[in-house]
Amino acid sequence: MKKIVLFNHKGGVSKTTSTFYLGWMIANKGHKVLLVDADPQCNLTALFLGEEFDNYYENPETCEQNIKDGVKPAFTGAPKPIEAVACKSSPRNPNLYLLAGHMNLSEYEANLTFAFTASQAMMTLQSLPGSFNDLIEKTANAIGIDYVFIDLNPGLSTINQDFFLISDAFVIPTNPDTFSLMAIKSLSQILPRWVNWKINNISEYEHSAYPFPVGIPKFIGTLPQRFNIRNGIPTKPFRVKIDELQNIVDTILIPELQKAGMLFTPAQYSRAGINSGCKLAEIKDFQGLAPKSLGVNVPVFALTDEELETKGAALEAQRNNRETFHEIYTTVANMIIQVLI
Repeated sequence: MKKIVLFNHKGGVSKTTSTFYLGWMIANKGHKVLLVDADPQCNLTALFLGEEFDNYYENPETCEQNIKDGVKPAFTGAPKPIEAVACKSSPRNPNLYLLAGHMNLSEYEANLTFAFTASQAMMTLQSLPGSFNDLIEKTANAIGIDYVFIDLNPGLSTINQDFFLISDAFVIPTNPDTFSLMAIKSLSQILPRWVNWKINNISEYEHSAYPFPVGIPKFIGTLPQRFNIRNGIPTKPFRVKIDELQNIVDTILIPELQKAGMLFTPAQYSRAGINSGCKLAEIKDFQGLAPKSLGVNVPVFALTDEELETKGAALEAQRNNRETFHEIYTTVANMIIQVLI
């Protein structure tokens, strides 16, 4: 089982959409995939459940089947171990499962921060950093999961740090804009700092009830997206920003990640078809397909002709768009599978 986190502390870069789409595509290839919603906004949960969202949290049978209640024994000191959470599968993609989020997950932030920063924290606190990993692994093993995709909120919280550090690999979704350029520069310092903390402190947690997992998350690549195109290529303002973004990845981010041991080997990238700049794809704006996919809780590339709700030339254009997105996400999914072998 491999855990992949999609992270960028800049908002609006399609982290949730990318998590849902990549998980869906890999599940569609016959692998069992677990989506983990670690964002208190619960956008991934809403995207997955659709009209069932409210009932999920109101129904006594499912209201405690979520990430916050899953780790509750660790954070409340309950005299029982963490247990696997029952997860719903997608009606349209039975290999795809959801570990639902919870809007009050951030209530655990203070205790987790203290557990990360207190020197020789008491044993109960030492169990907290590894509790999320324990929940994910128990839940995933109960289902027979092959890949876990984790969606985080846009911030630099200790909870985000925890989920990042328990992962095997990470993808950075981004946009071609000025703030995204700033964010990549920031991440080039923050992510190695997080990894350095783990290297220096992991021994403090090895004898806890929920040990912190060993290993360093490796960089799979970036996903620049949500730009407009003309004549099949990004419009000039976006093209300029995409090139600037790639330059920062090449000259700042990748060198810093390499120093921290956060890259795969050149042979692994080559085998996966990932170029030296680690750009997995350029994904244009979904435009008219987006609201239609949201209405039926599937990716744009999984929409049926009936769900496109158009005719004639408009239908043909949307079919072509659907196929383009299918090809892009198929390629990226294959890259992720191959680099993690």
